[in-house]
Amino acid sequence: MSAPLLEAEGLRRVFGGLVAVDNVDLTIRHGDLICIIGPNGAGKSTLFNMLCGSIRPSAGRIRFQGEDLTGMKPYRFARIGIARKFQVPGLFESMSVRDNLLVAARSLDPAAAASRAGELMDSLSLSTRSETPAGELPHGQKQWLEIGMGLMSAPKLLLLDEPTAGMSAEETRKTADLLLGLKGRIAVIAIEHDMRFVRQLACRTMVLHQGRLIADGTFAEIEANELVGDVYLGRR
Repeated sequence: MSAPLLEAEGLRRVFGGLVAVDNVDLTIRHGDLICIIGPNGAGKSTLFNMLCGSIRPSAGRIRFQGEDLTGMKPYRFARIGIARKFQVPGLFESMSVRDNLLVAARSLDPAAAASRAGELMDSLSLSTRSETPAGELPHGQKQWLEIGMGLMSAPKLLLLDEPTAGMSAEETRKTADLLLGLKGRIAVIAIEHDMRFVRQLACRTMVLHQGRLIADGTFAEIEANELVGDVYLGRR
């Protein structure tokens, strides 16, 4: 078995008297595709914020390819190969689709950046919109463009916060196909509420509830887990 790409041990984050994430352990390997699900307020986004360096854990450690990143600035996380897409697209709306991608690849030489932007526009079904200002794209295509911006730097780990929020059923299906195409090439962790999308991915699924990791397994195992059912039905 390959060495872990990312290891998180005993991650805990407290805001005042609120424990948002409570003693979470994660092991992610190169090429993994993982969904994290859970009710609103379960701690999913707070966990992501720690994994990309936006906030510092109150306790616990984060190692990436063996290097301890705990407490380091977000640019160190980005530089080592961790990219993050937020739930609400953060695009340069007056700039074209192509230019948004090129801005996200400042570390590449111009020829390599142009080539990669072209490849990503093809895979994201954005080639015909390459010169369209990002602000004029429909919501689903804005989501795809921001995923593309995250991929421009060729990250080793891509964190996606609700990538299908606001998408149509067809856009959701295409997004699932995109992520399945990345499986084995880079590690992807997606926070999701759309169970149809998670079912399409049929990947390893983790469940957070009240800041704790309460289940971790295949989607079929998670779907059959009585505790997970209780959490989603509001009985716990």
